[in-house]
Formats: sequence, structure tokens, C-alpha cells
Amino acid sequence: MKNLFTLLLVLTGLTLGAQAQNDSQLVLREIMKGEDFVGYLPGNVRWSDDSKYIYFSWNPDGDTLRSTYKADVATKKISKLTIDELKALTDDGEYTKDYGKKVYASNGDIFLMDNKNFAVRQITNTLVRESNPGFSGDEKSVIFNLDNNLYSWTISDGSLKQLTDFKDGNKRSSKKDAAAEWLENDQMANIEILRKRKGERDARKYRNELIEPKRPKTIYTGDLKLAGMWPSPDLQYVVYRIYKDAKAKNTMVPDYVTESSYTEELRARPNVGGPENEFESWVYDIKGDTTYQIKTDNIEGIFDKPKFMKDYAKNPSEYKDTFDKPRSVIIGQPIFSNDGKAVMNITSQDNKDRWIMTLDLASGQLKLIDRQHDDAWIGGPGVGWFANGVIGWIDNDNIYFQSEVTGYSHLYTANVNNGKTKALTKGDFEILDVQLSKDKKTFYLTSNMVSPHEQHFYHLPVKGGKMVQITSLKGGHEVTVSPDEKKLAVRYSYSNKPWEVYLMPNQAGAKMEQLTTSTTKEFNSYKWRDPEIIQFEAADGAKVPATLYEPAADKKNGAAVIFVHGAGYLQNVHRWWPSYFREYMFNNMLADNGYTVLAIDFRASAGYGRDWRTAIYRHMGGKDLSDQVDGAKYLVEQHGVDKDRIGLYGGSYGGFITLMALFKEADTFKSGAALRSVTDWSHYNHGYTSNILNTPTQDSLAYARSSPLYFAEGLKGNLLILHGMVDTNVHFQDVVRLSQRLIELGKENWEMAVFPMESHGFIEASSWADEYRRIFELFNKTLLKK
Repeated sequence: MKNLFTLLLVLTGLTLGAQAQNDSQLVLREIMKGEDFVGYLPGNVRWSDDSKYIYFSWNPDGDTLRSTYKADVATKKISKLTIDELKALTDDGEYTKDYGKKVYASNGDIFLMDNKNFAVRQITNTLVRESNPGFSGDEKSVIFNLDNNLYSWTISDGSLKQLTDFKDGNKRSSKKDAAAEWLENDQMANIEILRKRKGERDARKYRNELIEPKRPKTIYTGDLKLAGMWPSPDLQYVVYRIYKDAKAKNTMVPDYVTESSYTEELRARPNVGGPENEFESWVYDIKGDTTYQIKTDNIEGIFDKPKFMKDYAKNPSEYKDTFDKPRSVIIGQPIFSNDGKAVMNITSQDNKDRWIMTLDLASGQLKLIDRQHDDAWIGGPGVGWFANGVIGWIDNDNIYFQSEVTGYSHLYTANVNNGKTKALTKGDFEILDVQLSKDKKTFYLTSNMVSPHEQHFYHLPVKGGKMVQITSLKGGHEVTVSPDEKKLAVRYSYSNKPWEVYLMPNQAGAKMEQLTTSTTKEFNSYKWRDPEIIQFEAADGAKVPATLYEPAADKKNGAAVIFVHGAGYLQNVHRWWPSYFREYMFNNMLADNGYTVLAIDFRASAGYGRDWRTAIYRHMGGKDLSDQVDGAKYLVEQHGVDKDRIGLYGGSYGGFITLMALFKEADTFKSGAALRSVTDWSHYNHGYTSNILNTPTQDSLAYARSSPLYFAEGLKGNLLILHGMVDTNVHFQDVVRLSQRLIELGKENWEMAVFPMESHGFIEASSWADEYRRIFELFNKTLLKK
């Protein structure tokens, strides 16, 4: 198909003419249907326990809901699971050391499976919820969580034992005030029968205590709440975490269109810089019947102040670079070796430090294995921020972990006895996912080693060596290894080819075999662009990656649009099917209409290492914005774009950049559409914002130079604001405040469209279509020559 307007003829039966050529609204209605137009792509891929079937979520028939399907590995036949088959599905769980048994939780109950014959035994069947099952170190018992306490179920005889007794609040005090105590003593001294009865009662209590079975120590958490508990393999210790609720004030989001017809309130999040929860971690010594806190006062660097604080020193010459008290930390879940050693990931709550430490359970003492410090913030795949810290045991003496210390997230090993670490991977690429083989001889890795724009599956010997690439097609590969580790279920896609499920042997050079076909006839009727990945040079010399959508020479209108992706830390320049697939299709439509389109992985984006990620530290709207300006310059110099006819659009972080571009770079951008935009970072959440800008009270300068609200007076071009009214992520309040600011400034060339029933990620096709109709009309009105 030549273009999307020709596609429109297929969809509507219209004849080719002026009406069809100009009726872009009908095209938008189709492509903004999302999965109803593209097709329901398979997801949530996993294997059956016997490695004979691949399960995945799918909806090839366009039913009301997605369903679970299975592909028979032997016959390649695909079928929808019946209700009985759904009930019989096992969930992910924990295995014995020889992988002979698996324990898992499903629908609030605990199940034990024998992997030799895949027979399943139900351990619990209750109305309360049991969770987090695992095996004891000797593998004779199943340990699970019930009502915030640990229980042990003996496999051989089914007996049940409670291991902990955590209780909210404080132990009831028997202490009386002085007056009450005097009265009681006086009464007992004068009434013999009372003395006799008390003596009998005390004797009975003492005898009952002597014959009672040993119970776990009651641990009262006071005004703190339990946040996790983890037993040691020998069941002699329990590590537990408690926290004090900061009771931070939450924003309430009004919901105007409700089933009740009344306006209701949605409880949303607190803003950045509010009071934070305070965490403590403790050890319960079951045998010793005692508890002790894990202290972090002696951790290396625990008193260090973040470097930015020196900027606010009244007298820099007298500035002290350490705190008087240790920084607050969060101690992660202990990871136990087979012989009972414990290793933990500890992060400072300001996210400037990450420590990997061993824990001596008998004393509660910590020992440093690795420290990673970042003056900006700790992050990267398998390290932190948008990812959990990866730690695992290779054997009883060695662990593996990921670190971004070189500037890219790589895989390391460390000996916990002598503290020696070893880098297993290195280079200007990232390790994106790590899995240790069952025989603990091979790491299964996902990495962008070939290119930042591709993701492949690799094998790496545990002791180090060459990474062996297993997948070969250009694009993105999401790999799930079969339980027998002989086969791979691969969700694969390319830039203009949506995700499908493939099957291949787990070996280099093997061929992938496609199992699913999900795209619709309508989607397949159009030849979707394979956008060129280019690099342009920024003003500071950085090579900035971007995807380029070029119009046909006879269609080129001299105008350009830049698309700005959301999240900040996200990758959009790549060779796999985009998460921004609606925007991808819209960019195709723009190019069909003569626009040159550029989508940039600006500074802050994922996939390019630490320096690219942290380039926005303390200044959002700095390098991330100048990359858009330099991208516009590239379009003018290299693609003949008219410098006075460049627009941009984006959502969330992309909406924020759009606002900053129109407010601060008004001579570069003629118009822009800002979707679900952050307008003031002091009103966004803590977990995301405090890493990049610290907190408003600590680093007010960072917020002042990073928030569009402070630069609204710079608006010259045409601004379209679009926002969902029930957005519980970036609150509707953001654009309401900005609107008031624009009104007070007397700005006239802006409009706002609101969507009463949409949150941050739009759901309804009608909302998507209306939103992008307005964006398209904005660009046609402001960027095309009259």
C-alpha cells in the first residue's frame, strides 16, 4: 500500500478522491484503536513444567478479554486453555536443590509438585491467604507466610508449626500507678482469702507454663508495621523488616464521571520531598529466643553528605561534608546460600549509595562486599531505580551481581570470604537480564552488546569468557528458557514487525520458528516504515541517536515534527516493535502527509549507560531539551526543513519537554502538543523525582530551573495541552496550575483539551483519536504554508 490514505480506502470502501485524501480523521480513528487495529500481540510467555507447552496471553479473535493459550512444542498446534486447564496451571515457585520438587502459591493457597511425575499436592485450602512459599534448608518442610507470620509444614506427615508470632502494638503492661498499687497491697494484706486464691492461681499458671510446648517469642512491633520476613535455611533465624509510616499527605483526584453519578475521590500519591517511611531490619534468633537490630552506623560512607549540598553552604570554607547522624537506608531481602550465609543489598534512601554486604546472623554484624556510589543517583539494569538489584549465589562462597561502576551495567562475581570481585563482562554496552543455569555453569544473559538498538540472548561461562550470541535476527528478543533448558520461547519483533512468539533450540546458530500470527488484515495492508536510525552531533559533541521518518520526495512539505518519548529513562530508538506503537503509526501518517519526523533518544534515555542516564541530574530541561534543539538543527541542515516550521509533541516526560521547548526555545519550535505533562516537578512523586532533582527543600535551585511553570512567560508559539482528568500519576492539577499561570500572563495562543474518563495511560480509542486529531490539526494549522 502506498500510504495510510490508501489504507483508508481498504477500511472504509471510499473511492480515491479529494475527500478521502483529506479525511485524516477517519485514518486516526482506525490506527488509534490500538490492538483492535494492530492485533492482540502475545504476552506473558512462560513454559509448562514438563517443557512440552508454551503458555501465553493472546486474543486472536478479538474477544472481550484476553485468554491464555498454549502452543504444543511437538506439533506447533495452538489452542485456547479450557477452564479446567486454567485451574490446573501451576505458578512460578521455589525448587529443591535438585529441582525434584516445586512449591508455589496459587489463589491464596500453597501447592507442592513432584517434578518427576508432575503430580500436585495441595497443602492448604483456606479462606485466608497463604503466600511466599519456600523450602527449608533440609528440604523436609515447606515454609510460608500466613497473616504476617511464618509457618512450617512438614512434607512427610503434614504437621504444621508456627515459627514466628509478630503482633501489632505493644505488650499490655501490668504496671499500676502508685495509688492503685498501694490499694492492692493494702487489700491483700488484710484479706486472707484473696491471698489464698492468688497463690493457687500463680501455682496453676506456673505448672501450665512448665508443661506447655515451646512457642515462638511474641514480638510486638509497637507503632511500626511489618514489611517482610525471611527465615534462614536452618530455621534458626528470621530476618525481618519493620517501618514507621510517615503518614505523608496524599493528593486526592476528583473523578467526575462515575457509576454512582456522584463525584468521587481517588486517593493518589504524595508529592516529592514529603516525610518518608523509616525502616529498620532485625534478626530473630529462634533458638536463643531473642531479637537484635541490624545496625548500619559503621557502613563505609554512611555519614557522607551528597555533594550538591555544598552549593547551599553559607560559608563554603567551613562546610562539613559529613552528617552528624548516619543516613537512612533500606536493607533488602537476605539472599541465603545453601549453607546458610546471607548477603543483602542495602541502599541509602537518598539513593547515592548501594552496598552489597554479608550478614552474620548470629551477631547481626555486616561485612562489606561491594560499594557503588554515584554523586547523581544509583541506577541501571539490574542495579536500582527502575530495576531491582540483582544478587545470587553461585556456590557457598561466591555470589554474582550487577554494577554500573564502569558507566555501564555489567555482571560481576565476588568471593564473600575474601571480598575479591571479578568483572565477567565489560564494554560500552549493558547487561539487561541475568539468569543462572540449573547446573550453575552458565549465565543466560540478555544484552545490547551488538548495538544499543538491538537486544539478544547470550550464554556466558560462570567463570568468565566469551559471550556466545544465541539469537541472530536483527531486532528485539525477549527469551524464556524452558525448565529442561533445552529450548527457548522467544518473543521477537522488529521496528515495523510486531511481537510474535517463536520457538528455537537453546544453542547458537539455531533457527527460530514462528508460532503465532497476530496482526490484522488491515494492519498488514500498509507498508509500515522501517525508520532509519541516525546520529546527529549535539552542541557539546555528543552523538545523539534518533529515528528518522522521511516523506516521499514528491510529498515533502518542508515542515518537521519531533516526537519526544515519555518516562525520561526509556528507550525509543531501537529495532523492535515500539511500546509507543500508536505514536509510531501517527509518525507514519505524518510522513505520508509530507512531514519529516524525528524521534530522539535524548539525554536521560535508557540503553546508553550511566552518563547518558544522569546527564539531567539537577537540571531536567537542560541536556534533554538541548538535544531536541540540536535535532531540529540537524533537520534544517541535513534534510532541508524550514527552520520556522518545526513542531514537537510528547506525553508525560515528553509533554514536559514540549512545554520547556515552547517556553525556553520559542525561536526553534513553532508549535507543540503537550500530553499528560509534568508542569512543576515539586508536584511529582518522590521515588522518581528525588533521584534526579533531590528534594525541593534541599535543592530548590534544581526545581526552579527544571519546572515549566517558572518559564511560561516565554511562550510565543502555539501550545496544545491535553490531559486526563483522573490521572493519578501526573495529576490534572498540574495543567490547571499552568493554565492559571498562562491566563495571568495574558497568553492567547494556547488551548487545552481534557478527557474526563482517562488516567495517565489512555484506554479508550475515542480518547486517543480525539487527542491525535487535535495534534494533527495543530501541526497542519501552524506548520504548513498557507
